[in-house]
Amino acid sequence: MTAMQKLYLLVPLAPLAGSILAGLFGRAIGRTAAHVVTILGVLVALIASCYIFQDVRAGHTFNGALYTWATSGGIKFEVGFLIDSLTVMMMLVVTFVSLMVHLYTVGYMHDDPGYQRFFSYISLFTFSMLMLVMSNNFLQLFFGWEAVGLVSYLLIGFWYTRPTAIYANLKAFLVNRVGDFGFLLGIGLIAAFAGTLDYAEVFAKGSELAKLTVPATGWPMMTAICVCLFIGAMGKSAQVPLHVWLPDSMEGPTPISALIHAATMVTAGIFMVTRMSPLFELSEAALSFVLVIGATTALFMGFLGIIQNDIKRVVAYSTLSQLGYMTVALGASAYSAAVFHLMTHAFFKALLFLAAGSVIIGMHHDQDIRNMGGLRKYMKVTWITSLLGSLALIGFPFFSGFYSKDSIIEAVQESHRWGSGYAYFCVIAGVFITAFYSFRMYFLVFHGEERFGKAHGHDDAHAADPHSQAMAHDDHGHSDDVHAADAQTEEGHDEHHHGLAPGEKPHESPWVVTLPLVLLAIPSVLIGFFTIRPMLFGDWFKGVVSVAENHDVLGEIGHEFHGALAMALHGLTSLPFVLAMAGVALSWFFYLKRPDIPAAIKRRCSGLYVLLDNKYYFDRFNEIFFAGGARTLGRVFWKLGDQTIIDGLAVNGSARLVGGISQMARLLQSGFVYHYAFWIISGVAVLLVWMFPASLVGKLLNWLV
Repeated sequence: MTAMQKLYLLVPLAPLAGSILAGLFGRAIGRTAAHVVTILGVLVALIASCYIFQDVRAGHTFNGALYTWATSGGIKFEVGFLIDSLTVMMMLVVTFVSLMVHLYTVGYMHDDPGYQRFFSYISLFTFSMLMLVMSNNFLQLFFGWEAVGLVSYLLIGFWYTRPTAIYANLKAFLVNRVGDFGFLLGIGLIAAFAGTLDYAEVFAKGSELAKLTVPATGWPMMTAICVCLFIGAMGKSAQVPLHVWLPDSMEGPTPISALIHAATMVTAGIFMVTRMSPLFELSEAALSFVLVIGATTALFMGFLGIIQNDIKRVVAYSTLSQLGYMTVALGASAYSAAVFHLMTHAFFKALLFLAAGSVIIGMHHDQDIRNMGGLRKYMKVTWITSLLGSLALIGFPFFSGFYSKDSIIEAVQESHRWGSGYAYFCVIAGVFITAFYSFRMYFLVFHGEERFGKAHGHDDAHAADPHSQAMAHDDHGHSDDVHAADAQTEEGHDEHHHGLAPGEKPHESPWVVTLPLVLLAIPSVLIGFFTIRPMLFGDWFKGVVSVAENHDVLGEIGHEFHGALAMALHGLTSLPFVLAMAGVALSWFFYLKRPDIPAAIKRRCSGLYVLLDNKYYFDRFNEIFFAGGARTLGRVFWKLGDQTIIDGLAVNGSARLVGGISQMARLLQSGFVYHYAFWIISGVAVLLVWMFPASLVGKLLNWLV
């Protein structure tokens, strides 16, 4: 094994080592040592990733197996790495955002009884994602895919004594199983008809697979493979209708909300489809399917963000919408734009989630944005970083989100694929919606009148992070409250301690919380400006992302690209900018100047509000159709299979058979000796006939006579 291969191994194994130490020996080594070893592990992975990034920039890539686990029927099951420009970009994003979340967690979770356990989980999460993005074969990809899902289950239900958290993690687990079933079918088709699980070998056989059909169906093989793989991406990257788990994942602590929604789990599907671009380019039908699903998610999930009052759920629905934008880019064959938006989104979305957590700390566990207002003068660092993250989210020129989002919109406009007209309408309308709900939250939280420290009655959004109140009280030096809050963390949350007491003011979070905000704000503003040319219109993804010549929409819009500065200046006159500013202006007018107008609209459009409040009834449909259907089917199996066949026939039936035979045998037990003698003689005669040929019996009878 070469020195570089050892360095490749170090990247995922360093977080794994930290996770094992914090998880198995957390009580022995203590809280401080637990966060030191996990942060050190992720830091080592980040530094190694930076070194590998420089090596890839120098033109050195790697694709090979490090270990062969098994060989069956000519198919090798291996552990190996594919290190190229796409991989190192993902490695840098995952390790950097994960490091920021680890640092933030030191402050955010410092009074939680499960402190060491949490650090173990998030390091294990980082290891799983790194194994996923570094894999060079479908076996390892599936391992990382499932490991990410498993650890997300543990993290969403981290406060396992809360029924809502248990419901949320079970929901996430089950919905992802639906997507993973399709994903596994796609991998199975590849293994069966390509005869290999290695990426490069499968891609080389792509043209052959494109000529085949699925046996007994007549479906094009490549379309079936790509649609099945994308169903897996729909689960992980929360696309309609497999999106329902993601908003409920807010039941987990805020740091893991940032990690799941920014750099790891939800981006796994986007990364996977980009990696599989040589296959998807061979199926026009699959790409149109991807395009329509992504467009639907981008627009209709944005609508749901408008009515949310929980600060974390607003950001969660913005994640759903932005994932839709990435998926639209995949469907338009603009794979580079999709992963470019993945990268920029990772920074500003992690920033927004961590800023929301900082607000929750300052508000002493109150998450309802209707109970906030005027926080700007109390939480200046959180305020300015939230503003920068919001501007990046809405695609304001010169911010990182502008370069990636506008590139996607232009790529969709350039596309002539079936469904592109619908997709363009969705992404362009989504610009206005995104700006409206993002700045609705921003204005209600940081501007306007101070609504905290009063009796409000808005209890529906006071849910999530019970320990944040403990932290807030700790900053004021109230040790008794800390112990009380620790106890409440064990049990879930105490409904009587939400928010600030009358006369109490918010306060800025400690430096371990605000430092990650500042460090994430820098790439949220700058990284798009410096990376758009090499990533979209340069050679960075050359030879990694495969695009058919007649699908090259980025190549077409690249002719009009004259640099990041010119693009931003031109963006000031574009339709998306006008729509974004209209959304900001309308939210300012509605929620700072005329708050009576939204209330009136809610009253007059109560039917629409109920539809949005019930999230288009996806959850209700799932509960009635799938959960109810499963219960009905289970009841049928219980009645027919368990009660009728197993209990009725096998168990009780055999007992009744023995009883019936016994009843018949009792009739022969008369108690008279001559009856018994008759049956004995009859039995002997039957035995003689059965054991000896008829001729011998005849001779015996003649002799007796």
